Amino acid sequence: MKKLYKFLLNTLPRPLLIRLSYLFKLFAPLAYYGNEVHCPVCERDFRKFLSYGSNTAHRENVLCPYDLTLERHRLMWLYLKQSSFFKKEIQKVLHIAPEQCFYPIFKKQKNLNYTTADMESPIADLHFDLHNIPLEDDLYDVIFCNHVLEHVEDDHQCMKELHRVMKPGGWGIFQVPIDYNNKVTYEDSSIINPKEREIHFWQKDHVRLYGLDYPKKLEKAGFKVDVFDPKTSLGEVDYEKLRLNSSELIFIARK
Repeated sequence: MKKLYKFLLNTLPRPLLIRLSYLFKLFAPLAYYGNEVHCPVCERDFRKFLSYGSNTAHRENVLCPYDLTLERHRLMWLYLKQSSFFKKEIQKVLHIAPEQCFYPIFKKQKNLNYTTADMESPIADLHFDLHNIPLEDDLYDVIFCNHVLEHVEDDHQCMKELHRVMKPGGWGIFQVPIDYNNKVTYEDSSIINPKEREIHFWQKDHVRLYGLDYPKKLEKAGFKVDVFDPKTSLGEVDYEKLRLNSSELIFIARK
């Protein structure tokens, strides 16, 4: 069963996985009943989380069986809960590649004018290429665009587009996979074989692996960058119970 799960996870196209996940979450929580781990987004406990990731970047005990959060989603949630995101007056929000764990929550928030976008996701309101966003300048107070920039051909162009449609004074979270052992982002356009890309960039559809220079890339596109370090900003956090990556930071991009 575990081999089948891993095969489907790494083989099926993303739109189909999204559709199948609604069926999956009906029975998976029952199979993982317990209280060893906790998801702060759905506020449920389980005996463990599911595994996730490619052969190169496979992790055990990270995917919540109910709302499908990963480490990065739970960390982002902790940041949003301690910020003014859920309390502030009405904000225009653009959510690129909307995560299923956040989508229903954000959709219901009365203080959010919430729009989703993606190239192909069935839960997106708009469909477009991030290299050329067909929207006016200075539209959104908040933009989320997580684990997208490692897939695109020209990440600088996409960052500039995100900066363009963000209102002055706005902010965004654009999470990406980061190798915290590398000072600079690694990319090589000659690597086009999916198996080779997985080895070099951690996933077969990635075209780069970001390093510690990621904030500088955001700054080059026009953003000011704040660093959210949960170890200094959240106080006591049980990393093991929440199954968080203790090295992960969130870079807040501001205009």
